[in-house]
Amino acid sequence: MENYLPIVLVVGGVLVLFTFLYFVPVGLWITAQFTKVSVSIADLIGMRIRKVPPGIIVNSLITATKAGLSVTSNELETHYLAGGNVPSVIKALISADKANINLEFKQATAIDLAGREVFEAVQISVNPKVITTPKVAAVAQDGIQLIAVARVTVRANIQQLVGGAGEDTILARVGEGIVTSIGSAQSHQAVLENPDKISKLVLQRGLDAGTAFEILSIDIADIDVGANIGATLQTDQAQADLKVAEAKAEERRAMAVAEEQEMKAKSQEARAKVIEAEAEVPLALADAFRSGNLGVMDYYKMENIQSDTDMREAIANPPQKSSSSKKKDDPGKK
Repeated sequence: MENYLPIVLVVGGVLVLFTFLYFVPVGLWITAQFTKVSVSIADLIGMRIRKVPPGIIVNSLITATKAGLSVTSNELETHYLAGGNVPSVIKALISADKANINLEFKQATAIDLAGREVFEAVQISVNPKVITTPKVAAVAQDGIQLIAVARVTVRANIQQLVGGAGEDTILARVGEGIVTSIGSAQSHQAVLENPDKISKLVLQRGLDAGTAFEILSIDIADIDVGANIGATLQTDQAQADLKVAEAKAEERRAMAVAEEQEMKAKSQEARAKVIEAEAEVPLALADAFRSGNLGVMDYYKMENIQSDTDMREAIANPPQKSSSSKKKDDPGKK
């Protein structure tokens, strides 16, 4: 047992040393002291206990101090515990300070915690970004469709990054402005001749209000002629009108057929009444003979008058012979 005692002591000493060095990052403390950053051993031990990586806090603090920023380790640690990206915030503050952009530490941390890339926002504020819109189709007043693509140059608005709308809103508003500008043009040729009118109209609308960006310029990159929407609509309307007219004509024809059948039925009904009335004439004559109101001579006179009437009608309206019957009756052509 005595032979293993030195080994146990050495292993125990090594474990104690590693534990001490883990909770007390002496290397970081020495680096901080040489860079004149006020960080104590107790602060480093407290970071370990609070599960905050001392390396991130100390290195960021060193970078900020060398850049002339006034930031404390407590502020950086608080931001890290809140879920923020400490190195990104320090880089953004340094970039903003060199570019003479007014960006406070609290504002930078708020932007970072809001889910925006604060360093990228500062870069866009210094170096404007160009956004290309998707193809926007619009129809001029002459019915010709135009398809336009625009490039929007934007600069980040640091003051509006928290709560301001993003790139999608900018693209949607620019597309709406392009549609309005093309739709208000009298003809598509006017738009093709002066595409800068679209840019001027869109810029006048102030589309960057309430967004995290400031629109610097809008340039029409490409504009193409699409389909003749007006002619297509007129063709469709003409076909629809034709179908409506055909339906109305069919309705009138059906009504005329129905009316014709109704008139035929009424004619048959009237004919039946006439036949019924004519059937009563012999009965009336027989009754007149029996009652003595009509004599035989009177009847003969009535018959003669009827025969004379039929003869006069035959003379006045002779029957028309067909051409075939005339050829058969002509003896000179036999």
